[in-house]
Amino acid sequence: MVAGSELRAFRKGLLAWFRQFQRDLPWRRDKDAYRVWLSEIMLQQTRVAAVIPYYERFLERFPTVIALAEAPTEEVLRFWSGLGYYSRARNLQRAAQQIVAKHAGQFPVGENDALALPGIGAYTSAAILSIAFDQDRAVLDGNVARVLARLFAIRGDLREPARWQGLQRSADELLERKAPGDWNQAMMELGAIICTPRAPQCLLCPVAKHCVVRKQGIQEEIPEKRKKRAPVIVTLAAAVFVNPQGHTLLLPPPRAGSEKTGADLVPTLVSKMWHFPTIAVTGDPQAELERYLKRECALDKKRNLRLIALARVKHSVTYRQISVFAFRIAMAKLPLPDGAKAVALDDLASVPISNLTRKIGRAAMSSAS
Repeated sequence: MVAGSELRAFRKGLLAWFRQFQRDLPWRRDKDAYRVWLSEIMLQQTRVAAVIPYYERFLERFPTVIALAEAPTEEVLRFWSGLGYYSRARNLQRAAQQIVAKHAGQFPVGENDALALPGIGAYTSAAILSIAFDQDRAVLDGNVARVLARLFAIRGDLREPARWQGLQRSADELLERKAPGDWNQAMMELGAIICTPRAPQCLLCPVAKHCVVRKQGIQEEIPEKRKKRAPVIVTLAAAVFVNPQGHTLLLPPPRAGSEKTGADLVPTLVSKMWHFPTIAVTGDPQAELERYLKRECALDKKRNLRLIALARVKHSVTYRQISVFAFRIAMAKLPLPDGAKAVALDDLASVPISNLTRKIGRAAMSSAS
């Protein structure tokens, strides 16, 4: 462990580097807790470059905790649409409502109160409380864990509980308590742009002289790669009805409890949002889809549907690799089963939809051009 004068030099070098070279990110321009919190939730499992435009649009529409708490959930999801992992948006709004109800609209400064909010875990709590309120809490995320693993040559699966707890203790010991917010951001920034998973830029690292793996020349070996879960192949079939006015049929977000355990993945894969009629298939996609549509969309069972195959849609969600057989179906009048709505095919963004649904819509649009 770095200690004494070496620790002081380490802290000084890293903070000086961060203050000179940090990226100009919109959530770093002030320490407003709502903005810090929003950025931290959006950045979970999402690249900075992808987050920035969503962050700016979301903040313009929901500028305060109260605005977010009072907004229709569908509107919140619509502004999140395309960012993925939609449970983040739902938890964000539930937390905002809790903040308004229990904390007078102010993000709580107590750790236990922060952790009680939906979607807030140990990392997010430490990040918000340190950056927004200068509390001396050290963050530990994937970037920080990688930096620590290389600094101290820590082998093995970093996410193994006992090892992760050890990394947290190391993060706590390194924390510069005079500037905890800047320190945490500096550690994360170092992992994000210098101490990267592959080809770390050791020659540009402000703390390279303190790094054990740098001295040993084993930067590419640590951290050790985690064993990936075997991919699960999922095949779907989807129908894109289109009328002469260019409108299509979307089904409403699946109701809570509509997902059958292990049998019907569609509610999860469409992120429980508006979606095209979609089913999981194991045999002939066209035949299975046609049977489903006649059963669920109140279509004439004796009438043959003319399904035009679209370009295959590929999508992935965590360990699932999804292949969608999508079909365009021209109809003079759209079927409208209970709860469904007609939406212009070229304006799907007017309702909250998942990335999977967006890809299917693009395939249908391309077939018409």
